[in-house]
Amino acid sequence: MRTIRRGVIRSGLCAAVLFLGSQSAHAGPTGEPEPELRALLQQALADAGSFNDRFDAEVWLTDMSLRMNHYVPKAMPDSDLRAEFLARVHNEAKRANVSPELVMAVIQIESRFDRFAISHSGALGYMQIMPFWLEELGQKGDNLFHADTNLRMGCTILRFYLDKEHGSYVRALARYNGSYGKADYPYVVLDALNRRWSPM
Repeated sequence: MRTIRRGVIRSGLCAAVLFLGSQSAHAGPTGEPEPELRALLQQALADAGSFNDRFDAEVWLTDMSLRMNHYVPKAMPDSDLRAEFLARVHNEAKRANVSPELVMAVIQIESRFDRFAISHSGALGYMQIMPFWLEELGQKGDNLFHADTNLRMGCTILRFYLDKEHGSYVRALARYNGSYGKADYPYVVLDALNRRWSPM
């Protein structure tokens, strides 16, 4: 995982605080979806996936569960539900080759771990996916409030933008949020990543 210097992050925090109070996030562009991303999402929705290394996953699940309990105890107080949710996050992040910790930071900022979150622009669920993706992919029977669908699409979209921006977290996160060219949202996510979710 790329290390982000705290000093760089702090420089954007004042604007980030204002951003959090005034913006709602949504994943991906609001216009015509890119054909490459549409194809990746179709493939992702058909791929079952599973943990590659059970031991590493269990270590991660234990660590993240404790962190969730400390930082967001009210969002998901039931430990069994939290473990199930974390297993899904880990699985979908690994399937998409995205850092699970980055996904946790995105979820924290996008929805505060609220499965039923809805933004003012209509983005839905944990990773705030725009409903047009289901329409574009012919998946109208799917539900973006279902964790599996939401996480799979969110992780796939995030991976697509990381590839498109050659691994730049700042530019990829701005694209994910629909605020390309602005650094407020990326710095808020990266601050959450460094403060709450990155391994020690």
